[in-house]
Amino acid sequence: MDTNIPHMTTLTSVMENLRLKNQDHEFTMTEQGFTTNQQKFYQPEELIVARTYRFEGQSDPGDSVILYLIEAGDGLVGYSLDSYGAYSNNPDGYDDFVKRIPVKEMSK
Repeated sequence: MDTNIPHMTTLTSVMENLRLKNQDHEFTMTEQGFTTNQQKFYQPEELIVARTYRFEGQSDPGDSVILYLIEAGDGLVGYSLDSYGAYSNNPDGYDDFVKRIPVKEMSK
């Protein structure tokens, strides 16, 4: 997996770069695990957090978000967005699920 994304300062620029690399599959939380298409469901041990990006809004705390770049054991690469603080809107169990995914950040 190519995780060499040039230095970027905005969520929009990271998302665009992921799109250009076909790594823009959004992992969402369900009762069955993470999925990108509601057909295949992944458990934490089938995933790796390859990289994290943290963005903080200059004037609006609602702009605070973490993007996890995730690689599945079958080679699918995508992301999951996590708003944090008072504006977090992830489903119950999301935080525990993400904490169980091994983190193996790749070097640049």
